[in-house]
Amino acid sequence: MPNNEYIKYMTQRVVKYIDTPKDQRKQLKQEKKQVEVPYSNKWFGILPFAFRLMVIERKRKRKDSTS
Repeated sequence: MPNNEYIKYMTQRVVKYIDTPKDQRKQLKQEKKQVEVPYSNKWFGILPFAFRLMVIERKRKRKDSTS
C-alpha cells in the first residue's frame, strides 16, 4: 500500500472510531471479549487449524477415490 493510501485508510478508521458513540464502543468491546477463541488457536495461531483442514481434506479425497 502506498503511503497516501495508508494514511487515507488510517484516517477513515480514526474518524469512524470517533463518530461511534462511546456506549456503543463499550458494547462492541464487551462482545469481543465474550467470543471464545479455541485454545489451540489462542496459543499456537492458525497452524493447528490449517493442519486439521489438511487432514480432513485428505480423508475426504481417500473416501472419494475408493467409492
